[in-house]
Amino acid sequence: MFLSRLLLLPFLVALAVPVAAHEFWIEPDQYQVPIGGTLQADFKNGQNFRGTTLAFFDRRSETYALITNGNRSELMPRAGDRPALSVPAPDRDALAVVIHETAPSTLTYKEWAKFLKFAAHKDFQTAASDHAAAGWPMEGFKERYTRHAKSLMAVGSGAGADASTGMQTEFVALSNPYAADFDGQMRVRVLYQGAVRPDAQVEVFDRARAGDVTVTLHRTDAQGEVAIPVVSGHSYIFDAVVLRPAADMADPGKDPVWETLWAALTFAVP
Repeated sequence: MFLSRLLLLPFLVALAVPVAAHEFWIEPDQYQVPIGGTLQADFKNGQNFRGTTLAFFDRRSETYALITNGNRSELMPRAGDRPALSVPAPDRDALAVVIHETAPSTLTYKEWAKFLKFAAHKDFQTAASDHAAAGWPMEGFKERYTRHAKSLMAVGSGAGADASTGMQTEFVALSNPYAADFDGQMRVRVLYQGAVRPDAQVEVFDRARAGDVTVTLHRTDAQGEVAIPVVSGHSYIFDAVVLRPAADMADPGKDPVWETLWAALTFAVP
């Protein structure tokens, strides 16, 4: 009996991961690297800035690239590589922007209460009423989700600027946290399909040097922008989620009825 429970545990944990609405992010080994050094980072999945390290697999990736000084290089690690990023840093000062979009995955909500908890957490105020109005099942329904992660790393002085990369949803950093004149206000714009997202919830995970994590909620303005105070020596995940009906749903009893698109931005403040 004990052995059976041990064998069952990984399966139960795997089921719990998507239902618990875990974040996905790119976590550099070092956010600041010297010119000619190595850019290294892991894919992470978890909660409150603590999570499991994931290997790179091509079948799970739609977009994976490094952008420095306006130059974009597609990244092609070997299957199973961990860390998922390990490439030479540029030979000059740069803000290195790593982006990764995952292939779609699907989860099943076995309990209506879990969907309600997720919708409340991510501030989808009409999700429950929209779901009921559509006549979709309240148990055993599916959601498809994708991840759209970005990380900012400094090479040398970290000089440079972020820009829209064309991901389905993303944060665009309007501030460079590595710049000498950075004022402690991290300004970002949230995009969805290239358009700004006004009044969108931004969840911020703030990790101090000692490892303590503080979580706060913020909202974008009419231009899809928000300025968030950040602290020297801390690292951050910014998270924003889009929830939309699945456009290709034909049978609500079998097909995903919802889609979520998760945008994440990681960086550190020197």
